[in-house]
Amino acid sequence: MVNLVTGASGILGSYVVAELVKQGEMVVACRQAKSSLLPIEKVFALKFEDWEEQFKKVEWRELDLTSLLSIETALQGIDTVYHCAGFVSFAASDRSKLFQINEQGTANLVNACLALPGIQFCHVSSIGTLNNSEHIGPLNESVFWKSTGKEGYYAISKYNAEREVWRGMEEGLNAVIVNPGVILAPAFWQQSSLELIHKAYKGNRFFTAGQTAYVMADDVAAVMIQLVKQKVFGKRFLVFENNYTYRAVFEALRKGFHYKGRLIEVSESVLKVVAFIERFFSFFIGRDAVLSPSVMRAAFNQQLYSRENLDNTLKHEFIPLLSGISNLCEIYLKEQPSAPAKSSGSGP
Repeated sequence: MVNLVTGASGILGSYVVAELVKQGEMVVACRQAKSSLLPIEKVFALKFEDWEEQFKKVEWRELDLTSLLSIETALQGIDTVYHCAGFVSFAASDRSKLFQINEQGTANLVNACLALPGIQFCHVSSIGTLNNSEHIGPLNESVFWKSTGKEGYYAISKYNAEREVWRGMEEGLNAVIVNPGVILAPAFWQQSSLELIHKAYKGNRFFTAGQTAYVMADDVAAVMIQLVKQKVFGKRFLVFENNYTYRAVFEALRKGFHYKGRLIEVSESVLKVVAFIERFFSFFIGRDAVLSPSVMRAAFNQQLYSRENLDNTLKHEFIPLLSGISNLCEIYLKEQPSAPAKSSGSGP
């Protein structure tokens, strides 16, 4: 069996590649022409003592999800596709790119796979596609999108991408969808959700009253591969270790970085004022505001998620998030040339 991984130089894709190699599988890893291989090399160095030899087992192919020719070329000789590629942004100016890569790119890949009988497909979606404010109780796989008109472009693009995979299933594609929680992993410190590691290292003391589901990248990769090998197709699964408050996560990060001093809770009213000021200045400097409406909603989200469906399907022991964070901090500190500047009451 030959496995193709899209987005192989990204956070999750790199862990899927490493896990497949660890299991002795043949891997074709896809990336964009200008993507750096340094982060995935760090992942291999963490997972293998002879990482350079293991890394040589990976065949690399360039892939442009907007090009049907590029996709068809990359799929030659492939039995299974792990679709980890995607674009993450909460900026309004990236709307076109989000839909081009996440939605249309997935549609292109699904269509190409439908032309290859017997191919297997695992699609990485997002917990953001379980969007239904009227649902009572923890969100699970039975909850489907119900628009309020306030959704961010990223969530919409991932929902539309997921619909393309469901369409593919209806047309005969052997596919499974995973909806991971917030993914944490070493080596990608200033990308996507991993920015919170970098900010905590710099001494961030602020948190909001929200909560969400978290998971380590190792677990998501292992679950994806297990689902495919057991041929659990035609379904989707929430993949996360547990639900955690933002306070608990930042407390664990500060402990891992040996910081002292209390965290400071930021109320919704205060953050709205900060967001207004940011938007005001962003207008004049021509830059998207970081505190977009979707980011603001996420900051105070109280929604819980349920993993019952996955637990009833697979026997997988997840890495406890708090011990995972401790390990992340240890790895991060080893990579830093010096400690962050100390400030009164917040330094280590």
